[in-house]
Amino acid sequence: MRGTSLLADFFVLCSGQSTRQVKAIADAIWEGLEADGWPIHHVEGYHEATWILLDCGEVIVHVFHPTQRAFYALERLWGDVPRLS
Repeated sequence: MRGTSLLADFFVLCSGQSTRQVKAIADAIWEGLEADGWPIHHVEGYHEATWILLDCGEVIVHVFHPTQRAFYALERLWGDVPRLS
């Protein structure tokens, strides 16, 4: 995202297969980021757990339920941005 968006330098996109799994993935990422010294500035969608957004400033993590990921299709929206593995 660097040089393309003012929102963040990196977007991380991942999916879980159920709302419970989406929440568990977000919890694990949240814990790992905080353990590594990355503060979470803002969280969206945690209670619904169909699309959880963790805003860490330079990095924004999106954890999707498959239906939400297909509907919003961020990969297509930001398709011109280089991807990292």
